[in-house]
Amino acid sequence: MSKGLLHHIEIYVSDIKRTVDFWGWFLEELGYTPFQDWVSGRSWKIGDTYIVFVQTEDRFLDVPYHRCRVGLNHLAFHAISREHVNEMTNKLKDRGVNILYTNKHPFAGGDNYYAVYFEDPDRIKVELVAPE
Repeated sequence: MSKGLLHHIEIYVSDIKRTVDFWGWFLEELGYTPFQDWVSGRSWKIGDTYIVFVQTEDRFLDVPYHRCRVGLNHLAFHAISREHVNEMTNKLKDRGVNILYTNKHPFAGGDNYYAVYFEDPDRIKVELVAPE
């Protein structure tokens, strides 16, 4: 166990089925494996870190997520190469995923920052970035 490394992230979502469909394939493409599965949630693990998605209770669904409010802005994941970013971008497009900043893609983060930015079903921004 390494001091300070991220243990897990837990995210509440508006539609667990839609979220599992979206995140399952993406995380498994990055090497995560299914970890926990129950009626209102699912998680995937890589190494000692895992990501958990839980269905939000109906009484809390009145205010949708927005990344510019207080809280999570986005999740960023390492790609293995620029080619990996390109492959995943094509897979995201094939799945009808909303790619962000298309006018600057793949350099929306700067001239030497090669990444794809996209949204999950709740419009949480996700980034896949190649090593520099």
